[in-house]
Amino acid sequence: MNRDRAPRRRRADIEVLEPAASLTAEEYALFAQIGQQRRVEPGERLFRRGDLGTTMYVISQGSVDLDFGDDLVAKRLGAREFFGELGLLIGDHARSADATVSSPGVLVELRQQEFETLVERDPRLLAHFLRRAIMRVVLNEQSLIGRLRRRNLDLQTALDTLRATTHRLTQTEELTRTDELTGLANRRGFHLHLQQRRRTDEQPGRGLLLIDCDRFKNINDDHGHLVGDRVLQGVANILRSAAGPDDIACRLGGDEFCLMIKGEHRDDVMRVAEFITTTAHALHEMQPSPPQIATLSVGACLVTPDTEWDDWYALADAALYRAKRLGGNRVEWQDDALAPA
Repeated sequence: MNRDRAPRRRRADIEVLEPAASLTAEEYALFAQIGQQRRVEPGERLFRRGDLGTTMYVISQGSVDLDFGDDLVAKRLGAREFFGELGLLIGDHARSADATVSSPGVLVELRQQEFETLVERDPRLLAHFLRRAIMRVVLNEQSLIGRLRRRNLDLQTALDTLRATTHRLTQTEELTRTDELTGLANRRGFHLHLQQRRRTDEQPGRGLLLIDCDRFKNINDDHGHLVGDRVLQGVANILRSAAGPDDIACRLGGDEFCLMIKGEHRDDVMRVAEFITTTAHALHEMQPSPPQIATLSVGACLVTPDTEWDDWYALADAALYRAKRLGGNRVEWQDDALAPA
């Protein structure tokens, strides 16, 4: 291990880095899980100004001083703060400071391979980090640009890379949560929504509707899949019109949809369910050819916060099965206790 003695600096010459450079607890947990742990000791030199680097560092324990030279103010970084990210994002980037360990600690090192793992593991979380990293690079550059003009081209390249990566991650995240045909949440997006809601309000006063198209196979067989797709889009439009600001509509797959709505009592939930079936029936009665909509069967139940998705789904699915068995174009309700089908 190479250790160069750090130059002695007066306390007034050290500036503690702003909290914006810190990882959130969720980001730190992911970075620490993916990166490589490295123990360091005071005086150990991580890199010098001008060195080409491809590694980003996160401080797990201890502290590191960044010395930009000349009369520029040094920065002291502590636990959960990061540095060297341009080396990771650009590759072989010339370091703009000397990085020296100032107290015993542990670093998390991330290289290109770990970065790709982060992209695959949690694109949403990494997108939030990259947005902050962009702002940090810009703010740091404003104080360095007078003496470090040669970095301008590198900075622009980094910003372009960051923006492109952030845009790609945002698009990827949206695609992984959204059904391409209908624009509603897909099954993954719906479950992510449930997880988030559990962390915030534990789903108080909510109902679940399972919606299924009546005789949808006949529509596909008689008119083709393009017409079937338009019918599914029509169902999605009805669900969007029925959903309130705190509700979420989802296409679970095929011609099966669900809608989680705000509702304290059975009547609240049934009112929305009846609106859905009545609207679909009225549009179906117009009898366009080829059809633009199908009649709908709906199974409804209340959501209780002390149970899981599988429990809610079983209740609503039992009700939906009865609605289909009774001829469709109707709503059936299921209480907590499952009745024999």
